[in-house]
Amino acid sequence: MNFVALDFETASNQRHSACSVALTIVRKSKIVDHYYSLIKPETEFFWRNVQVHGITENDVKDAPSFPEVWEQIKPFFTENKLIVAHNLPFDRGVLQGCLDYYDLPQPHFQTLCTVQSSRKLITEIPNHKLNTVCDHLNISLKNHHNALEDSNACAAILLYLEDHFGTDPLKKLVKHI
Repeated sequence: MNFVALDFETASNQRHSACSVALTIVRKSKIVDHYYSLIKPETEFFWRNVQVHGITENDVKDAPSFPEVWEQIKPFFTENKLIVAHNLPFDRGVLQGCLDYYDLPQPHFQTLCTVQSSRKLITEIPNHKLNTVCDHLNISLKNHHNALEDSNACAAILLYLEDHFGTDPLKKLVKHI
């Protein structure tokens, strides 16, 4: 499989408040590259979000803005590319929120949610949170809510599902946006 696993962390509950992003690039079912960046959002940080991911306003004071980061990552978001996330509606919503906020065009690409695919294929666990699925599959997740750790874990989940269930049940879950 070829895909990009995506993860955002946000400064607040505002969808355009991305404060970090990570991509894990997979080609021929192997992780071949990574991208990670802090992002300086045009919003204030909410204490609860900081408590979850540990990123503060001070951490991003010299970070690039979302449009600067987008220039680097937008080649991954094309019609023939598969973007994967664990809880895809959240990460897709952050991407769409940031693009709308900065009046940037919305790309069209293929998507797959590893929450949905793990729910369908791994039925014996009590929930399908990232840490629960990783624990069940023995996938390393040392720093949950670090965008790069989370995107790597998401990629590993999809690679596990491909290895154990094949691509046919996964292809049925791919959507085009």
